[in-house]
Amino acid sequence: MSQPTIESILHEKRSFPPSPEFSAQARIKSMEDYQALYDAAAADPEGFWGDLAEKELEWFQKWDKVLDWNPPTAKWFVGGQLNISHNCLDRHLGTWRKNKAALIWEGEPGDSRTLTYAQLHREVCQMANVIKSFGVQKGDVVGIYMPMIPEAAIAMLACARIGAVHTVVFGGFSAEALRERLKDASAKLVITADGGYRKDAVVPLKPQVDKALDDNAIPSVDNVLVVQRTGDEITMDSGRDHWWHELQKTASADCPAEAMDSEDMLFILHTSGSTGKPKGVVHTTGGYNLYTHVTCQWTFDLQDTDVYWCTADVGWITGHSYIVYGPLSNGATTVMYEGVPRPSNPGCFWDVVEKYGVTIFYTAPTAIRAFMKAGERHPKSRNLSSLRILGTVGEPINPEAWVWYHRVIGGERCPIVDTWWQTETGGFMLTPLPGATATKPGSATRPFPGILADVVDLEGNPVEANQGGYLVIKHPWPSMMRTVYGDFDRFRRSYWENIPPKDGQHFYFAGDGARKDEDGYFWVMGRVDDVISVSGHRLGTMEIESALVSHPAVTEAAVVGKPDELRGESIVAFVSLESEHDPSEELAKALKQHVVEDIGAIARPQEIRFTDDLPKTRSGKIMRRLLRNLAAGEEISGDTSTLQDRSVLDKLRGGA
Repeated sequence: MSQPTIESILHEKRSFPPSPEFSAQARIKSMEDYQALYDAAAADPEGFWGDLAEKELEWFQKWDKVLDWNPPTAKWFVGGQLNISHNCLDRHLGTWRKNKAALIWEGEPGDSRTLTYAQLHREVCQMANVIKSFGVQKGDVVGIYMPMIPEAAIAMLACARIGAVHTVVFGGFSAEALRERLKDASAKLVITADGGYRKDAVVPLKPQVDKALDDNAIPSVDNVLVVQRTGDEITMDSGRDHWWHELQKTASADCPAEAMDSEDMLFILHTSGSTGKPKGVVHTTGGYNLYTHVTCQWTFDLQDTDVYWCTADVGWITGHSYIVYGPLSNGATTVMYEGVPRPSNPGCFWDVVEKYGVTIFYTAPTAIRAFMKAGERHPKSRNLSSLRILGTVGEPINPEAWVWYHRVIGGERCPIVDTWWQTETGGFMLTPLPGATATKPGSATRPFPGILADVVDLEGNPVEANQGGYLVIKHPWPSMMRTVYGDFDRFRRSYWENIPPKDGQHFYFAGDGARKDEDGYFWVMGRVDDVISVSGHRLGTMEIESALVSHPAVTEAAVVGKPDELRGESIVAFVSLESEHDPSEELAKALKQHVVEDIGAIARPQEIRFTDDLPKTRSGKIMRRLLRNLAAGEEISGDTSTLQDRSVLDKLRGGA
């Protein structure tokens, strides 16, 4: 008998079609155009991706076969040779883009740099030669632990240029988390900086590297390359540590791009599991280059005049795919910002939009809710008229935050691309195409052409429209992860064995619940391990959280289940309030009633706990697993290396 699926209780009916003016100038102009692309890809995936690979990328040698699929092992463009650094840089140098801004960088203190494609190419070649001088060869792993400065992107492109595998570790991670990731990847070289700026403070990075390498903890690491950013005094080990600015002076700017096999490893990026050590997600070269290129071009409707800004950190997959590789492969201008909104300047993002005339702005729902909390005066006091497309990434966005983003930031004129994807998928899986798709607040809309997505039960049967189930992908795609580094069994177990094959199809499932509505739009309901079972009803957290945030007093909410003898689980809601509202018993009652009126009595929270902040990963995702521990009065368990601020947990414990 089939396992029960997740019940869907959110009913959002608003729809926002693109304006005729926007559609007229867009790359993909209508749902008919989208459907034609989708149908062509579904009918002949290999022909579809093969044609795009030939048209969109430069290859040193053409492939023999588009796809070799031996589940769960996929090989794309077998026998083909290319280099992603070449596709991001060299191929633009023979065009007018040579002197176009490739990378605009703004430091938190207000310093800035702009690198043209020619200048970026020169610096990448110099760094590639410096990396080679340390004995790093094709296939060796280089660890990158950097602030958001141009050298972070330069280091990634330099590694890719010579065939070294990069593993980027977010610059906010502790020495222990850094050590674990460098050790897992057997890194040979570490590239770091003395420090960086974040929230009006210097974040020291080199001292963390020193701690991670203490007592020869990672014997594979022979050298550390250090970029000078803050000028703070640091310890330099004379045999091991080297200043980038000193070596750059004598480094040659001539470094031909290495011909890489399409399936050669490009990078390892660790994603934390709820328990156990972080998984090293492996991505390879050809398929990843193509997929990030095409998804970036179509989803953001990239035009040569765009100034594109993704606010993520290069330490996350969003930074890899949609700050560095996707935009640069397209010859776009990509913005990097070192800082984040902070007490000294809550409106700093809008300063950057105004200063550089940003046209495409891509950020996370957590950031949008923080903008809401800070108030409309900050964006309204800046000129945001350059914006033409907004995007959101990281977790499902609640409809009220979506509508605020559309109204206040987009001036009700900018389409919003709400994208669903994962570290493991490499690129967007569900996304609107802004000139074609009528958007619905809270829905990631339809699959990208070439992605066969569905919502199924645990036996692989498609569920009815508006019934919750498990979000799966039923056919390989070019940028899919290839394995967990050093642990193929974990890869197979984690992603391919949750739902059995059906009718010859194998199901990729990475843990999200969803529903499909009567228009075929997907609504991601959150992680299935966050599902709450109340009196036999299995409820997704996202829908209850959306109901709470739609109350005018609430800026953010996280909902978890707490063991309950009578009902199986009861609903506990952790709620952050707008600054003009104070916690009270009356407000708690009002919020419970608001949920009942919005989606029904079954979703009524048993408890409301008010909090100034919620425990989040450094990429902004709420760590509901820790809230479940707190709600149940249990000890915190599992991997907490990605937790942004441990003091939040202490405060919540005090109030629990």
